[in-house]
Amino acid sequence: MSHSLLITLHLFAAIMFVGTVFFEVLILEGIRKTVGRDTMRTVEIAIGKRARRIMPFVILVLYLAGAGMAWQYRGVLAHPFDSTFATLLWLKIILAISVLIHFITAMTLSGTGKLKSVHFRYIHLSVFTHVVLIVFLAKAMFYLS
Repeated sequence: MSHSLLITLHLFAAIMFVGTVFFEVLILEGIRKTVGRDTMRTVEIAIGKRARRIMPFVILVLYLAGAGMAWQYRGVLAHPFDSTFATLLWLKIILAISVLIHFITAMTLSGTGKLKSVHFRYIHLSVFTHVVLIVFLAKAMFYLS
């Protein structure tokens, strides 16, 4: 698959995923106190159901396209400390793997009914921090190398 197509697929999937994370953290968390616990729980359950239907496909495209792009840099990735680009790409990959682990954890807890509001909040804040760093690294890889 061409590098341009991989970048495009990766970018659209990233917009969908990161946009969802930003919405949940910056918008939903901001209304938590206003709407009350029961209403917020209902909203969280509804979002969880919708996310379980859509996000696996978004994540699949995001990670497959990312793996395809990383494969094209396999020579650089073989020597992570030889260049700033390689080091930052490795950091980005490690953060992306951590996000995937967070996502799988959230989906598993949600699917079994064990995802509580406190888990929802902490997972989203952690993923939010990760994706902000990933976006920063995605740009920094090309500007700092």
